[in-house]
Amino acid sequence: MEQIMARFNLDDYATVEERLRAFWASPDNQDARIVTVNHTTPADRSVSTWVVEARIYLSAGDQANDLPKTTGWAFEVDGGSGPQSTSALEVCETSAIGRSLANYIYSGSKRPSREEMQKVERGVAPQAPGDFLAKAEKETDIEKIRLVYATAKAQGAPKAVLDKIKARGETLNTRSEDSGTGTRSPSSAKRTATS
Repeated sequence: MEQIMARFNLDDYATVEERLRAFWASPDNQDARIVTVNHTTPADRSVSTWVVEARIYLSAGDQANDLPKTTGWAFEVDGGSGPQSTSALEVCETSAIGRSLANYIYSGSKRPSREEMQKVERGVAPQAPGDFLAKAEKETDIEKIRLVYATAKAQGAPKAVLDKIKARGETLNTRSEDSGTGTRSPSSAKRTATS
C-alpha cells in the first residue's frame, strides 16, 4: 500500500488538549460538561474497531434533557504504532472530543485536530473497492482479513465489497475448520471475518 505523503504541516493544527483548554477557559462554559459514549458494536470489535461519540452540554439542564449543543464522532482501529497499539479506545475518545469541540466553536483556523491529521499522516492512501477485494483474496490469515474489512468499512467501501470480503473470511474460516489442524480453539473457529 502506498503511504500518503504529508502535504500539510502538523503545527498548523490545534491539539485536542489546546481546544479543551480554550473551552474550559471560557466563562460561558463553567457549567458545561463533555460526555463520551462508546457506540462500538460486537461487529466493530470483531474487526478491531472502536466507535465513540462525544457530546457537549452547556448546562446540567441540557444534559438532563439530552440536548447537546454539539456532538462529534470518531473511529479508531487497534494496532499500528504509537498509542493505537495499546490504547486505541482512548485515542478514539480523544478524537471524538476534538471533533465535538470543532463542531462547536473551537476549531481554530483548521477544522481537523492535530491528532486527526496525525492519523492521516500514519495512514494509507484511500483505496479503490477492487484493491480491498484483491487484498482480501491474497490473505490467508483471518485476522488480516478482519483488518482489510475494517479498513474498507472505515473508508466507506460499498456494502457489496464488504460482503465479498466477509465471504472471503468465512471461506477461509470454513477451510480452517475442515482442515482439522487443531491450531485454533473451538470458540475462535466459529468466528467469521466480521462477527
